[in-house]
Amino acid sequence: MAFDVFGMCNALFDIQAEVDDSTLLELGLEKGSMLLVDDERQKAIVPRIYRHIVNTESGGSGANTIVGVSNLGARAAYVGKVRDDQIGRLYTHDIRAAGVAFETRPAAEGPATGCSYILVTEDGERTMNTYLGAAQDLMPGDIDATEIASAKIIYLEGYLWDPKNAKEAFVKASKIAHDAGREVALTLSDSFCVDRYRDEFIDLMKKRTVDLVFANEAELHSLYQTSDFDAALKQLREDAKLGIVTRSEKGCVVASHEGVIAVPAFPVAQIVDTTGAGDLFAAGFLFGLVRGAGYDNAGRLGALAAAEVIQHIGARPQVSLKDLAKQAELPV
Repeated sequence: MAFDVFGMCNALFDIQAEVDDSTLLELGLEKGSMLLVDDERQKAIVPRIYRHIVNTESGGSGANTIVGVSNLGARAAYVGKVRDDQIGRLYTHDIRAAGVAFETRPAAEGPATGCSYILVTEDGERTMNTYLGAAQDLMPGDIDATEIASAKIIYLEGYLWDPKNAKEAFVKASKIAHDAGREVALTLSDSFCVDRYRDEFIDLMKKRTVDLVFANEAELHSLYQTSDFDAALKQLREDAKLGIVTRSEKGCVVASHEGVIAVPAFPVAQIVDTTGAGDLFAAGFLFGLVRGAGYDNAGRLGALAAAEVIQHIGARPQVSLKDLAKQAELPV
């Protein structure tokens, strides 16, 4: 089967809890950060938040994006590693129920299925604590060359650069895609991830291991170590074939060698939870690209999807994005 978008990321079961700032202080967490935690740290977090859990679902940044692509009506597939345990089986059922092709063989032994503990404060900001677990055992052998070669766009996340085996799978997927004449997109994931792998990410762009790069402002500033947005954007235009930078309420900019297009944000009644905002923006933008809608409409589709997801708890759309796009007279 041919796919529109094929995603690959760390498969993580999302557990969201509503907390106050004092809880972050007690746990020694920096608001808005994403920390990788070990099993011991995971066990310390759970007792502090379990009474405040408001949502659970299969996730991982790339998985959220692929679910969004499917919600818009495109053919979507995904690869990520879970353990053959209770949460892993729940993860598999959940993502398939969202209309996504997911055939990665679960691990029979080793670490448990990975979890991301997402602490949401009253201002809608999310602080993430990620136990990679089985996700870090995604191997090059888990990559199906036929599936990747059939997809129009391959979508990879920066978080894959943390586990060594997943990094190798990332590079393998990119080569298969390019050999088949496909394009490869990368999301930088978060500024802390960029801090860890800045030079390697820039190298991926310059060598065209990736063609499209998604970043928010913080990630862009971290990538080029400057607070000057225009200077950073200029450098991104030189390094990447196409760069898409989200700017919260300012919308986004789409930057290429030919120029820069600014796209406004969609109006939002109230920000409830910013978890998944960038993921769903990428979903809308990628959908626009595979539908040949042009950069401006792709940006508007991304803005629409992001606006929907930040108005409720959870990183998945709660309504049909396709219907919302039709109401907004956007191409679907």
